[in-house]
Amino acid sequence: MNNSIIIAVTEQLSILPENLQQKVLEFVQALRISERRGVSGKELVRFAGLIPPDDLQQMREAINDGFGQVDLNEW
Repeated sequence: MNNSIIIAVTEQLSILPENLQQKVLEFVQALRISERRGVSGKELVRFAGLIPPDDLQQMREAINDGFGQVDLNEW
């Protein structure tokens, strides 16, 4: 960890008004949440082709039936 960056950010943060400090905190928290998780596709490739085609078709139909429509006004 680079302490000089932390010190520089802290110095800049200390001169901001509280509402902007809160925004910086929320931004940092969002960065932590968005950090990559899981495994790479290269690690998953070994599972390719293991699901029988009939099962894939059933999954495809279930997805289309349950989630095929997008309501843009939902949010």
